[in-house]
Amino acid sequence: MAVQNVIDCYLKNKEKHLEDLKTLVKIPSVSFDGFDPKNVENSAGGVAALLKESGLENVEIIKLGDAHPYVYADWLHAPGKPTLLLYAHHDVQPPGRVELWKTPPFQPTEVNGRLFGRGTADDKAGVVIHTATIASYLKTVGKLPINVKVIIEGEEEIGSGHLAEFMQKYREKLSADIMVLTDTQNYDAGVPALTVSLRGLVAFDLEVKAHHHSMHSGMWGGPVVDPVMALCKIMASMTDAQGRISIPGLWDEVREVNDAERKDMESLPFSIPEFRSQAGLLPDTAILPGRDGVVHPLLQMWREPSLAINAMEASSRKAASNIINDRTWIKFGIRIVADMDPVRTAKLVEEHIRRIAPWGVEIDLKSDIGGKAWSTKAEGPVFEAARRALEKGYGKKTLMMGCGGSIPFVEPLSDALGGVPALLIGVEDPYTNAHSENESMLIADFEKAIQSMIYFYSEV
Repeated sequence: MAVQNVIDCYLKNKEKHLEDLKTLVKIPSVSFDGFDPKNVENSAGGVAALLKESGLENVEIIKLGDAHPYVYADWLHAPGKPTLLLYAHHDVQPPGRVELWKTPPFQPTEVNGRLFGRGTADDKAGVVIHTATIASYLKTVGKLPINVKVIIEGEEEIGSGHLAEFMQKYREKLSADIMVLTDTQNYDAGVPALTVSLRGLVAFDLEVKAHHHSMHSGMWGGPVVDPVMALCKIMASMTDAQGRISIPGLWDEVREVNDAERKDMESLPFSIPEFRSQAGLLPDTAILPGRDGVVHPLLQMWREPSLAINAMEASSRKAASNIINDRTWIKFGIRIVADMDPVRTAKLVEEHIRRIAPWGVEIDLKSDIGGKAWSTKAEGPVFEAARRALEKGYGKKTLMMGCGGSIPFVEPLSDALGGVPALLIGVEDPYTNAHSENESMLIADFEKAIQSMIYFYSEV
């Protein structure tokens, strides 16, 4: 009855909690270079205020040097009960091409049951899942059935560059029995999932230069090297005719998928037409094959490395003229999987680029290690409690899934805490468009996620 009373309290106040999310989304907390860092600081302040309002104690904004701020809070009045470390992040990706947004990126807007806006799903919803759950318990019961510590990061979207320093300094502060990270997705809209694997990430910033200034393409074209063409040749050399990564040595460390894992993936509800729809592929766009030459998207996204070009620049589309550019720039990333060493991956990419670069162009390459791949076995009483809670909240069976994305916080924090169970949940779905234009969150799943977390506190 007590748990149902907490659920009823949440349902009575659910519009208020949705407004809390909208308030956070209005803050353009982009953590990337070139964006005003004060917005991330303002976001940390908004998060701190919300944590305090929910009833949490010892609320603290933590700043390490020039890092974007973390926010910490706790409630530790359940002696003998487990301690949960609750994680989310309050920084967001850049809005991208603003002209492609159907609604303004930092004006949260409800359309057909979804809330549109940058950070609605990734990951400010994760913050409010925690605050709504805690507030509902404290308003109804006056206490929590477990202890909680909350850490809300401010630089997840840029690779958690200060994470090692943060972990070293605040290891005792973060000690817990269970980690809960609300920064992943469900298998489908309305279908709850626990994420049991993540890919890692190595990002690259590459500039190719050929001469001191741009020049007239007619007067100089022919003998003069085009650095943009050189870059195209470099990038094209990284994949084969089927679109698979072809950098020498890169596949050597990739762990083979065993029969049991393959069988688990094949048991999940999946169809190519639905996948095409979820990805928004154009009618004639192919789906690329995997390592063995066969198309199996789940295995490819969860257990195989991939390469993506994030941005390119040579002059500009608006100011394009008949020139040979003096230089060009590209940002790309490689998602890595189990057993791949990110440092080795970065080295292999650099060696390949310098070996393949044509015509004597000058190469300026920087790499950024975003974290290793991570996986866990979803076994034991904590995972069973999570399954039950999600099934109560969503009214559907909980699925186990991988995630092609990266959360740098997971592996080092889990290791630092002695390998405690790490539960990865979230409100994204295949239609969310996280990191892209028109990011959105299904409001019904946001509500179900909060109810599931209320059940989980009681179950665990």
